[in-house]
Amino acid sequence: MKRIKSTLVSIFLVAVTTISAQQKLPIYLDATKPIEQRVENALSLMTTQEKVALCHAQSKFSSKGVARLGIPEVWMDDGPLGIREEVYWDQWNGAHWTNDSCTGFPALTCLAATFNPKMAYQFGKAIGEEARYRNKTMLLGPGVNIYRTPLNGRNFEYMGEDPFLSSQIVVPYVEGVQSNGVAACVKHFALNDQETWRGSVDVQVSDRALHEIYLPAFKAAVTQGKVWAVMGSYNQFRGQHCCENDLLLNKILKGNWKFDGVVVSDWGGVHNTDEAVNNGLDIEMGTYTNGLTTNGAFPYSDYYLADPYLKGLQDGKYSESVLNDKARRILRLIFRTTMNIHRPWGSFGTAAHAEVDRKIADQGIVLLKNEDHVLPIEPQQVKTIAVIGENATHRMTIGGGSSSLKVNQEIVPLEGLTTRFGKDFTLVHSIGYSSGKENSAEADSLRNAAIAVAKNADVVLFIGGLNKDPHQDCEGVDRLSYGLPYGQDQLIDSLTKVNKHVVVVLISGNAVAMPWVNNVQAIVQAWYLGSQAGNAIADVLSGDVNPSGKLPFSFPVKLSDCGAHSFGAIAYPGVDQKEIYKEDILVGYRWYDTKHIRPLFPFGFGLSYTSFDYSKPVANRKVYGMNDTIRVTFRLTNSGKMAGAETAQLYVSKPKSAVERPEKELKAFQKVFLQPSKTETVTLLVPVKSLAYYDETKSGWTVEPGTYNLLLASSSQDTKGEASVEVK
Repeated sequence: MKRIKSTLVSIFLVAVTTISAQQKLPIYLDATKPIEQRVENALSLMTTQEKVALCHAQSKFSSKGVARLGIPEVWMDDGPLGIREEVYWDQWNGAHWTNDSCTGFPALTCLAATFNPKMAYQFGKAIGEEARYRNKTMLLGPGVNIYRTPLNGRNFEYMGEDPFLSSQIVVPYVEGVQSNGVAACVKHFALNDQETWRGSVDVQVSDRALHEIYLPAFKAAVTQGKVWAVMGSYNQFRGQHCCENDLLLNKILKGNWKFDGVVVSDWGGVHNTDEAVNNGLDIEMGTYTNGLTTNGAFPYSDYYLADPYLKGLQDGKYSESVLNDKARRILRLIFRTTMNIHRPWGSFGTAAHAEVDRKIADQGIVLLKNEDHVLPIEPQQVKTIAVIGENATHRMTIGGGSSSLKVNQEIVPLEGLTTRFGKDFTLVHSIGYSSGKENSAEADSLRNAAIAVAKNADVVLFIGGLNKDPHQDCEGVDRLSYGLPYGQDQLIDSLTKVNKHVVVVLISGNAVAMPWVNNVQAIVQAWYLGSQAGNAIADVLSGDVNPSGKLPFSFPVKLSDCGAHSFGAIAYPGVDQKEIYKEDILVGYRWYDTKHIRPLFPFGFGLSYTSFDYSKPVANRKVYGMNDTIRVTFRLTNSGKMAGAETAQLYVSKPKSAVERPEKELKAFQKVFLQPSKTETVTLLVPVKSLAYYDETKSGWTVEPGTYNLLLASSSQDTKGEASVEVK
């Protein structure tokens, strides 16, 4: 019904635009007119009640338009990994449509691991096409919160620990989505870096860390990606909830960054009419629910930005100009999307979208260990493969909270492996463990059966990790420990005692402890890969695809090595729902490198089936001014026997500084595809302005003059060559 309705809106707009030259119609209906003209015209025709009605939900996933003027409603939908199934008007339950089964795309940790902005654009364009086909005004994603602790239940929805990497990936994602006339909604603004107490925890962080670490990806989405919507987060920042936070929404987002789009609340994230009205919120969604499962107990007219707002306006308590600003932004959103006659039609659940999913998954899978070149699996050396682990058959598009999907297809790992290896190998599958069962007779039985299968195999593929159950990778709750659940560590240890050729394939959106790291031959980080998960895993294990993913976050050896866990409960998860980010700017590899803590696997790390040689990097000049761009050139050679891709990374350090700095920071990267024995000259660009730190004494950015070291590397801990430059 909504598709028919949207089609009629489009036909209506085309019709009125065609006849507008012959009949005098309101400017807002003339799609040939500039959007700002149309916005002002529509605004001038609206009543106060109609403007207020724009500012709050009318159903679980929609807000009103202006029916009297033919201005359509705003329809939103989760999420960043696929277009959520249709739900009932005022329920979270699926509405049981038969035509809303979507393509499942990889988790954003996987997208970030590609280190490839071109893949991000393809991802955004494909998911935007699916949202457009389903007549959504707004896609609730992507998420760009920073990976601060491996325990955060929603890390899989985000883009890792580095603000520069996240910024480079989020911009093309947003551009791809919005090329379909669908608004991307970047979230969760800001500092929503844990699920524990997510609705109430009060985060304290320095201005410097806020601007250097936690805001850059949001800023890039706004100032470079021109995103049309931003979602506020549940938590508090400096005593004010983020959906009604004057500093974040008014001063930074709408003031400093000149954001002209819509600020949407997270579902149930609004708490006060006065603050919601005055502190920058535009659309209130999901109040009186927990944003995930609970149905509303109050009518939508009782929302903070509904009747209480209207009454305050009528009593003279609130400014009409503030209301007009909100209405302008919402009208602008509608004219950019549903009332845009050039909006493409989109497509849904297509083979082309499945191919995009598979390409991203192929490029995002990370090879962490490959002792004795056990991978790729060769028919000449292997005849029997034991596939062990519940995750070999577990559907990962389901669960995890708002990212849960109803997909038209999900190829689980065992299915993909059977398709790829079934003719040349004997595959034997044993579960080995079961979710929720660790210390029981059934668990022992499963473990013993897996060990028996492993004894007689040429290679063992253990496919485990996490899943999207509560307290794993799941919205609403954080992980309870860093180790693998369900007795997997003990099972892996047992497998290595009966077979020397164990390959661990980890499916997760988070780092995990690996007490068995020295006893297995290979480790593959496979993420949540969407509809084509099994095929992508088989692509890499078989060697049909040479792995090229790089870690978008560090894997600590133990949880206490992580900066967020080094200062006691006050730094995570907080004390009495108060939390101080005591590690400050030293997040992720910045912490490990500066504090000389060796991680299990560093940021930016990833192996290949081939090898790459770097020449010495050369900067084009030795001395630079503040408005210059540093150009670093080097030669990269594929010195192996297989085509592959390497992500060259450029880190910058400032040995002598007036302020504390990380030992190094990522400032440029490029993914380079090379055939065997081929060499390519690569140039990495670093604007001098990007060397600035946030100066709290003047509330602005400062580039220090002096010497900067440029570190060409294949990971944050594997430097291939250095150069130094002077900045004046």
